[in-house]
Amino acid sequence: MDPLFAFPSIFEARECRYGRMLFPARDQYVGRSLALYGEFSEGEAEVFRHLVRPGDMVVEVGANLGAHTVLLARLAGPQGAVLAFEPQPILFQVLCANLAMNNITTVVAEQKGLGRRTGFAHIPSLDYGADANFGGLSLEQETEGEKVPVAILDAYRLRACAFIKIDVEGMEAQVLEGAAETLHRLRPALYVENDRREKSQELIELLQAMDYRLWWHTPPLFHADNFAGNPENVFGTLVSLNLLCIPREKAFKTNLKEVAGPGDWVGGA
Repeated sequence: MDPLFAFPSIFEARECRYGRMLFPARDQYVGRSLALYGEFSEGEAEVFRHLVRPGDMVVEVGANLGAHTVLLARLAGPQGAVLAFEPQPILFQVLCANLAMNNITTVVAEQKGLGRRTGFAHIPSLDYGADANFGGLSLEQETEGEKVPVAILDAYRLRACAFIKIDVEGMEAQVLEGAAETLHRLRPALYVENDRREKSQELIELLQAMDYRLWWHTPPLFHADNFAGNPENVFGTLVSLNLLCIPREKAFKTNLKEVAGPGDWVGGA
């Protein structure tokens, strides 16, 4: 008789602000936030609500386990669509599980990365049962592990796109370069992580050359009015560092700090 193997319990699920979510129980940021607060980076979610409208086409590059994908799909609604990319095999599976668990059928999820050219990247073997920031994996320097495809957004020849969110651990400029024609033709709003000082100037110069106005958005990881009503702040003063990017030809009002130039920086040393 064939044996039936038991596997260690590495995932948990919670009822969260935008639906029931599955996550690696020992993930230090996204999973921990969902477990303790029933949400992740709600300060970012508040910005998305102002940018995504019913019927919109949205692209999410670096979807992780779908903490924001579920919200973006709900904002775009049944007449809208989300194209979500996540290269890590396990996180991609969790992303798909979260979409299915929430009956979301308007998201096309692809297990691949985006960059400035087509090719392949390597995903190292990770222990998803250990304490780690699984979403913090950068593919830029990896040379060993499972090969996953890398595409360029321009190859999709999107007919519409209102909003693009990019969170790819230091490879944001490469994604933008591979989307240059799409950005020129469709002029979507962008929300781009910019948390590496050594890469910030290049990223800002690229976005400004594409004729976007930029504002810093630095929401804290802890949201006092969280879904779980948990008053304990386990993240301290940690914030996300992002750029809100609006085509220069479009009117936009905000109280956020506008980026003064390529050398502008709001993070630590």
